[in-house]
Amino acid sequence: MKDTTAVNQISPLDRVPTSSLIAQQLREAVMSGALAQGSQVGEAELAGRFGVSRGPLREAMQRLVQEGLLDSIPHRGLFVVELAADDIRDIYAARTAIEGAALQAIIGRPDAAGIARRLDKAVAKMHTAAARGDGPVLARSDLAFHEQLVAESGSARLQRMASTLLVETRMCMASLTGKYVAPADLADEHTKITDAIRSGDQAAARKVMEDHMDDAVGRLAGPLAADREGSGSR
Repeated sequence: MKDTTAVNQISPLDRVPTSSLIAQQLREAVMSGALAQGSQVGEAELAGRFGVSRGPLREAMQRLVQEGLLDSIPHRGLFVVELAADDIRDIYAARTAIEGAALQAIIGRPDAAGIARRLDKAVAKMHTAAARGDGPVLARSDLAFHEQLVAESGSARLQRMASTLLVETRMCMASLTGKYVAPADLADEHTKITDAIRSGDQAAARKVMEDHMDDAVGRLAGPLAADREGSGSR
């Protein structure tokens, strides 16, 4: 049955949109949970809410299918993907590879110290959120740090690959509202990453990143598996 409540949080665009703008809003709706995992994406309803024809909407929806955020099921339509614990492990394995490559590109560069200082500012926001006990902001700041880290590599390809993985990570966090709690020492884990960049030690930086990702898998995969088992989903 189609979920008609989730799309209520999507507002019309202020001007005639391109498929890229529509895709951006759809991606945000999927990422935030406004379009819940497993829900059907109704083309007619979305076209009406965006105030656009179905042409650019279909193009945007197909873009999300290619990104792996929507499933196209023959004779049934498009559905938001459902992520299981195994998906989390796969997502973080891919993130480890991509962000490890970003670290390799950064460490040893003449401006590595400057990059570390810029990342320190992102970590400071995490410390502030942790001090306030603001879990949602801490979780968002965590992902913002990793997005910036990949961007600092200067590789457009790494950024494209990381983008979908970070969306999927946020999807899992959104689906675990009330169950996932970002740990208070999360900011400290990121301080270790920036310190590793400053040290210029590739092996140490890689180890710090792998440990951080392994910890994140433990925090997300366990609660997600329990949540899926309790709800009777796959």
